[in-house]
Amino acid sequence: MTRVLVVEDEPPLVRALTINLRARAYEVDAASDGTTALRLAAERRPDVVVLDLGLPDMDGIDVIKALRGWTRVPLVVLSARRTTHEKVEAFEAGADDYLTKPFDMAELLARLRAAVRRNTPDGAGGVLPADEPRSLTVVTDDFTVDLAAKKVRRGGQAVRLTPTEWHLLEILVRSPGRLISQRQLLEEVWGPTFATRTNYLRVYMAQLRRKLEKDPSHPRYLITEPGMGYRFEG
Repeated sequence: MTRVLVVEDEPPLVRALTINLRARAYEVDAASDGTTALRLAAERRPDVVVLDLGLPDMDGIDVIKALRGWTRVPLVVLSARRTTHEKVEAFEAGADDYLTKPFDMAELLARLRAAVRRNTPDGAGGVLPADEPRSLTVVTDDFTVDLAAKKVRRGGQAVRLTPTEWHLLEILVRSPGRLISQRQLLEEVWGPTFATRTNYLRVYMAQLRRKLEKDPSHPRYLITEPGMGYRFEG
């Protein structure tokens, strides 16, 4: 069973989430503050985390950063904060998805399924086909992508990517020089219901460029074809 850690300090919302998740065969742990969330994440090892940013003891951004120090568990933010700056801050800290309150329960469940699928070796997250070399590595002048180990190194140092960042990068580097359409990327990474959410791609590609490109404003490897999609130039 998929285990969800719900980090939320509003009891009615915790109850609603717990009821809906358990009705769909999820196991649920709940934390009403950041300290408890970090403890439960270490003890229970959830498959996905649903996180409010407005917690009583610490900001949710700090919880994301603390978790990203040791785990790549998918993090779906569920918050009343709506500004672009606040959303970008959450993504930069390591969030994989962001849903604003009030929200539709069906949409949240769809995003949870997508987040878990991206992070599951046998899901739709782009595992290596059986006949593909397990040591497949993409080497550039600035970074190395190990597709088998799902690791990236730059300047001899490991680069920490979120599951969503990794999935995007993996799709692109597997087809060097080929234009991958915005729709294809969105459907592969987030699912068919997100095929028009091009803002997701802008945010995540900007994050990847900051982590991998020498000059993110003039990318050498992760190229945008305006209005069409993206391609990887090795």
